[in-house]
Parts: sequence; C-alpha cells; structure tokens
Amino acid sequence: MRMQFWRDAVEDIYSDNPPHQPVATELWRAVKKHNLTKMWFMKIIDEREKNLDDRPYRNIQELETYAENTQSALLYLTLETLGVRDIHADHAASHIGKAQGIVTCLRATPYHCTRQKVFLPMDICMLHGVSQEDFIRGKQEKNVRDVIYDIASQAHIHLEHARSFSKKVPVKAYPAFFCTVALDDYLYNMRKVDFNIFHPSLQKTSTLLPLYLYIRSWKTTY
Repeated sequence: MRMQFWRDAVEDIYSDNPPHQPVATELWRAVKKHNLTKMWFMKIIDEREKNLDDRPYRNIQELETYAENTQSALLYLTLETLGVRDIHADHAASHIGKAQGIVTCLRATPYHCTRQKVFLPMDICMLHGVSQEDFIRGKQEKNVRDVIYDIASQAHIHLEHARSFSKKVPVKAYPAFFCTVALDDYLYNMRKVDFNIFHPSLQKTSTLLPLYLYIRSWKTTY
C-alpha cells in the first residue's frame, strides 16, 4: 500500500499534478528544476517493494543488485541535481552505491540480530559454515569474522574500482561521492577490530568524520 502510494505519486509528479503531500511537492519542484529521470525513482520504489519480505540475500550479487537499484539510483539523481550527466560519473556512482549498500547491510547486522533477523548473503555464510543462528547469538569465532571479511572486501573493491578512473570523472560530480568518507571510516574501523561485526566501537559515530570530509573536499578527491 505504501509503495503503491509512492508509485502513483511519482506518476502524478511527472504528469505535473503532484499530490498534496510535502515530500511529493518538493520532489515535483526538484524534478521541474533539474529535469530528473523518472526511471531512477521507479527503480528505488520497485526494489524496496521486492525487499519487504525480510529475507536474507541469496548471494552477494543479489545484495549488489539491491544496492544498485537503491543507493546507486539515488546517486544518479544526485548527479543530475548537480547538472552532471556523464558516463564516467555514472560508472563511479554505480560502484560507490554498491559499496554503500554493502556497508549499510554490515552496519545494520548487530541491530537486525537483536530482532532475530540476518540479511547477510547466504552463499558466503555457507562457504564458511556459518548459520544465521551464529549471528543471532553474537558469536565471534574466526569463521564468523571470515564472512564479514569477505563481504567487507567486496565493498572495498567497489570503492577502489570507482577511484581507478577518477581522473575521467568531472570535478563537478565529486560532492555526490563524499559519502565515501563514511564508508572508508567504517571499513577502516572494521579492520582495526579484526572484522568483529559486534564490536561496540563500530556502533559509534566517528567525531572526526567532519574533518575527514573537509580534507576530502579540499583535496578534490572521492
């Protein structure tokens, strides 16, 4: 019901007849001002709807598909608001969005486990002989940490790939990619605790993030 409301709202927005709802009104204004692509909104809605059944991802590719259609789609829209329509920027957004989706899944794991839910890719868990129950019980054995290492490594690979062609990405697009500051910080802290997903330090927000963000923007990198 909720997703259908937003699906209808997007259709109405692009018909120049937005519903009388604050968020929808602002979206309509943004669409008019920046000529935003309707497809990205619909991808986000469709993917979220498919994800409402609260089941774990069957494999890392399924998690990446979810991230591409949600996180990356948001980055494509952000690029459009910045006036950037560039194939290299889109390529970077695809990889950064996937990294963000993977990291978000990791960060949320301790919380989900308290609710008796595990969404981590089943293929990687099975590879290391780890069950959902192991995560729900908060186990910290090496094979559990190996699962987290493999998943976190995939996020790192996407970030490195996005940066491998940064010289081809318009500088105007960089502000859209500053979310990498938080991703790098989380992955770095994860390595420091040897990929113990339940370590208390990983649930704290880094007070240095604003400084890291300033340095990243000053260096004109992502």
